[in-house]
Amino acid sequence: MLKRGFIAGIAMALGCTLVKAELVGEVDTAFRWLGKDDRVVIEAYDDPKVQGVTCYVSRARTGGIKGTVGLAEDRAEASIACRQVAESLHFLEKLPRQEDVFTERMSILFKRLHVVRVVDSQRNSLIYLTYSDKLIEGSPQNSISAVPVPHKKSIPVK
Repeated sequence: MLKRGFIAGIAMALGCTLVKAELVGEVDTAFRWLGKDDRVVIEAYDDPKVQGVTCYVSRARTGGIKGTVGLAEDRAEASIACRQVAESLHFLEKLPRQEDVFTERMSILFKRLHVVRVVDSQRNSLIYLTYSDKLIEGSPQNSISAVPVPHKKSIPVK
């Protein structure tokens, strides 16, 4: 508990927002004799700066012994669908035109999943992109989703 509070304090000091994935569901894709099965997970991420927007990301998780202890490298494929989940949207602060909303480790070293928010002021929409990167070689595989903002409400941009 103390460690979690320390990490949150450092993130706040650096101006970062901790976004935690909430596991919504999963399906097994391959049986493993030892450890967890390979699976596809569906996780929900609430946008920390836009109350009322949730992104659902599905991605492969490697099982087996390495996957169970967190040493396996997950595949670089992911899909995203973002939706307005509240009656109205509330912007907590001005948004940069482009910003990492969430990143998560996909292997023990060097590989991360990203969810990026891009503001499309001309169309009054929030675009969310998911992709993975790797220190040496990233993946061009990506997925996007858009959340239209009602025309009566403008997106506050930095």
